[in-house]
Parts: sequence; structure tokens; C-alpha cells
Amino acid sequence: MTVTVIYGGKSGEHEISLVSAAAVARNIDSKNKVQLIAITKNGRWFLQPESEFERIKADSKASFKIIEDETQEVSVIPGGGSKKTFRVGEKILATDVIFPVLHGPFGEDGTIQGLFELVDIPYVGCTTLGSAETMDKEKTKVVLEHAGIPVVPGLCVRRSDLADWKRYDQLLEQAQNELGFPLFVKPCAAGSSDGASLAKDLQHLNGAIMEAFNWDDKILIEKAVNAREIECSVTGNPTIDDGSCPAEKLTAYGPGEIAPKHDFYDYDAKYNDPDGADLLIPANLPEERLEEVRVLAKKAFAALDLAGLSRVDFFIDKDTDKLYLNEINTMPGFTQISMFPKMCAAFGLDFTSLTNLLIDEAIARFKKTRNLQTSR
Repeated sequence: MTVTVIYGGKSGEHEISLVSAAAVARNIDSKNKVQLIAITKNGRWFLQPESEFERIKADSKASFKIIEDETQEVSVIPGGGSKKTFRVGEKILATDVIFPVLHGPFGEDGTIQGLFELVDIPYVGCTTLGSAETMDKEKTKVVLEHAGIPVVPGLCVRRSDLADWKRYDQLLEQAQNELGFPLFVKPCAAGSSDGASLAKDLQHLNGAIMEAFNWDDKILIEKAVNAREIECSVTGNPTIDDGSCPAEKLTAYGPGEIAPKHDFYDYDAKYNDPDGADLLIPANLPEERLEEVRVLAKKAFAALDLAGLSRVDFFIDKDTDKLYLNEINTMPGFTQISMFPKMCAAFGLDFTSLTNLLIDEAIARFKKTRNLQTSR
């Protein structure tokens, strides 16, 4: 089987993708052929030489580099299917499944998933709808609240609100009166804490809002919970699971706990500082609380029609002991210090078994959805 790993991308998480994808690629079962396609920051696609795969296989700490060989630029063939997926010059590239290790906008937001649907090829991870829903934190909150899952109190501000100073002042007043300082401000559709900041007073709030709007046209202002950060890995496909494919079984691994050493679990703590946080697997919670997190993680995964994999992030308020679902990441990090693969491994699913499971789920989902009627 040929597995095409796609990485890089146009988002602010480009560099993290290079690290995550290298970890995924070196842990794909050796029975498969691995093919690499890298996307530059300006959105061009290049087939990578086999030597790049051999380089990262030989060094467990290496991350991918993007080699921009103009003769190896890739174009996509809509409707090509597994036999005619990509074109490089006059050469046609076949692939059996795509493993897109892309974080953030243009990779985790449904855009590239829609492209794979047009190509007519199996791909690892959530569908177009599931990816788009969870990338938009406001819309995720709406679905979760409808499903009875507790979320962090907050309000959404749109760029258009900035043009009406009366409306903007009302939103600032609402945030202060209903939520109170400190407040957490973040873009609705960015990842890895890009554009997110903590506001301790009105002056900091205005600055945090402007920073968040650098990343998105919608932002969230939320109550800053004095929280323990709890994360749970989930795999499966509850929408179509009929017992015929073990990889489709809805399964939760963990939860684990992150104890940040920064003000919050920001980009540096997640990716740059190896001592930015302590990772506890399992979380230091009684078994009944661990099970509560697992149940809610699976309920959220099912409510949003997710598939393949996601990391579901929770807060436990240190002051009230209340549990909130914070957000969901449909293509979580796979770096050396990332929680998703660590939790899976701690609960019996090693990295290679994990990639096998995700590939199996992708192919099973593809076969089932292609049996659906699309015309008369």
C-alpha cells in the first residue's frame, strides 16, 4: 500500500507540521510505501525525494525540510481516484491513502479534506464538515451546548463589531460584567494558541482583542478559568460504525494532564520549551473523574460527527471543581512532547499501531461512503 504523507501548509503551524509529519512518517508500518508531498508557506506542492524520508527515518529527532524542486511540483487530479491522484510533470502518481499531517487553517479546517473528496481518495482524519466545525471554536461551542456538554462561558466578537464603536463598547461592558477579569482572548479559527492571550484588565483586553483579530475575523472572549488542563485522545467513527471494522470503534485514551510552567499552555510551552509543562498520564484524578472525562470526550466526538482522531481538551476549575470542554483538535500534534500519541501509547496503542488504525479507519470510511447513492 502507498501512503502519501502531506505536510507543511500555509498556516501559522507550518513548522509544527514538519515535526509532526516526520514523527508520523517514521512510524508508518514498514510494509507500506511512504510517499512525501510538502506544501510551502505560499501554498505550492512539491514531491519530496526518497532521500528525505530516509533522512528522518535515520534520525528520530529530525524534522522534515521542504525541497522545492521545480521539476517536482505537484498538481492534483480531481476525480482521479487512487490510480490518478497527483501529476508531477508528465508522470502520474498513484496512492492508496493520504495521511495529511497539517495543522490549522488550510489543513485542519475542511478545505483540504474537501479537495480529497473531489479527488476521490481515502484520507486520514475528520471529514470536511467535522474539520470545519471544530476549527471554528464558536460553532463548536454551539453544537456542544446543544448536546448538553459544558463549555467555558464566553462571547463572540466579529470584525464588523469594531466598525460600530457603540456596539464594541457594549461588548466590552458585557465581557466585564458577565465574565469578569481575568479574561482569555483567542481567534475562533486558529491553532496552537496563535493570537491567544490573557487580559488582566481593560487596557490589556483591548490589546488582546487587536492581537486576536490579526489571526481571524471572529474572536472569542472567555472567562479565564483557574484550571487544571486535562486532555483525552479519541479515535473511531461513531457515525458509521457497524462492527465490521475494529478501527471504527469509538475509543478514548487517557486522559492526561498538562501542568504548564508558563502563564498558560501557549505556543512556546507546547512546542519550543521541552520543560514548558509537565505531562501526567494518566491525569492525577480519581477513576470516576477519569471516566467522566472519557465519556464526555466520546460524546463530543460523536455529537460533532468526527472521524479518525481528535484530541479533546478539558478544563477543571480549581476553585469550583467544575469540568468544561475547552476545545477539540482534529489533527493534534505528533511531536516528541505531544500528548495525543503519548496517551494512546500509555493505554496500549503504540505509535505504529496508531498509524495502522487511522489508515484502516480512513479506508473503511471511504469504502462505505462510496456505496451511498449520489444520483438517480
